[in-house]
Amino acid sequence: MSELDINALIFLVTFFVIYGVFLFFDLFRREESYAFLAYIVATLPINFMWVLGFNVIIIYLLLMVLWDLCLFRDLLFVYRKTKEYDNILLFLLLGLLVQLIVSAILPEIVTEAQTSTFSFWVFYLPDIHNATEVSSNIILGFQGITTLTFFLVIIPMLLDVKGEEIPFPILLVIVAIYIIPFLVLSLIWLPEAAIVLTFLFSVILFILLLIITKSGKENQ
Repeated sequence: MSELDINALIFLVTFFVIYGVFLFFDLFRREESYAFLAYIVATLPINFMWVLGFNVIIIYLLLMVLWDLCLFRDLLFVYRKTKEYDNILLFLLLGLLVQLIVSAILPEIVTEAQTSTFSFWVFYLPDIHNATEVSSNIILGFQGITTLTFFLVIIPMLLDVKGEEIPFPILLVIVAIYIIPFLVLSLIWLPEAAIVLTFLFSVILFILLLIITKSGKENQ
């Protein structure tokens, strides 16, 4: 990583300030829903750091932290009051989509950004299992924070459907939606058994859904 000059440092601080504005947007009492944009704005300082030469594993660790701050905020002050989960998930997915697009384009323009990555189709993703540029503690931190992000996403979904009447085919659709996140989680922790772990996690989720939901035919 090259040393930060004053201009790069000011840009970086400004990007973090912009993120902070949207993270705490509700403090302005404008009664608008722009606070959800924090999930997307979080990618600004992260990818600027990537351009500056910060290690990709470190910046993805920081990205997960920024997203977790948004999730904690929304679960405490949005979901707990309104039980509305759709916007939280929507904007998190939009932020993830933006990051995926950047991960396909930026390393092709700034080739140094390919360090500690592996190529998956057109995307350059952090290679935590072969990285030698960062310490094992950072890698463990990335694994832990990413796992926390996953649970912050899935637990509200489980609470949202608890006691609801959901037909059996819809349960299968819900499980199918979470196959990719389960696969990512498995690849992060145990890539040599990723398929088996993904299958196990999917079965556990399916059982949980059977337990906490209703078919709607119980009283017939």
